[in-house]
Amino acid sequence: MSDEVGRLYDRYTDLGSVTLGENLHFGYWDSPDSTTPLDEATDRLTDLMTDRLRIGPGSRVLDLGCGTGAPGSRIAQRTGADVTGISVSHKQVELANKHAASLNLADQVRFERADAMDLPYADASFDAVIALESIIHMPDRAQVLSHVARVLRPGGRLVLTDFFERGPIPDSGRPAVERYLREFMMTMVQAEDYPPLLRGAGLWFEELTDISVPTLRRTFVELSARLTGSAPELSADYGSELVDQFNPGDLVDVQEFGHLLVVAVRPDA
Repeated sequence: MSDEVGRLYDRYTDLGSVTLGENLHFGYWDSPDSTTPLDEATDRLTDLMTDRLRIGPGSRVLDLGCGTGAPGSRIAQRTGADVTGISVSHKQVELANKHAASLNLADQVRFERADAMDLPYADASFDAVIALESIIHMPDRAQVLSHVARVLRPGGRLVLTDFFERGPIPDSGRPAVERYLREFMMTMVQAEDYPPLLRGAGLWFEELTDISVPTLRRTFVELSARLTGSAPELSADYGSELVDQFNPGDLVDVQEFGHLLVVAVRPDA
């Protein structure tokens, strides 16, 4: 599964850059009528999550599913922390390291090919872990969280976002949701799954927040517009079937498709 996801992102990273921009994750808007552009809104989600990490100069941060490196580099610039980012995509790791070097952050930020379901790091080696919409690709969340708990120092913090079912997906929206999940090798959970998942991994739940309203609808609208506007170019690169079969606009009004913010802590004892 990890190798398949890696190949997926080796192929579609450029597509993500066209639609989502360099962050490759959803945006965050304070109000429905906000004029904040998507690229700035994606930075705002990174910042919202970073603030919950409670890190500073000298902290060691692990970025699970680093994308092309923009969030990890931003975290380092804002906080002074030392960041290690991982991805199962060779292409993303290469681009992420180039991005960090272009910002003169190569000594502070590094990106490596590694699997979040089998982290190659020593116990208690990180002060914080962040996972921006990456656990959606990992078939065994319990296994990922166990590895996270292992590499976190006592008192260390985990902040992640995940997709969840806010309610039963209606028949009218199910084809679009299933197509989205299938196309990008993702799964969803229910919010109530998280407290026992975290406790089973040895982590204490601190926050579960439904951030669907400030993130999903506006992002899907923006993605649909960008995808439509770039259709000729994307069809040439990826085939018309991708553009024809997947339009994020199909998910705009599926209110049962949710976006969850999770914060947990490894206890001191």
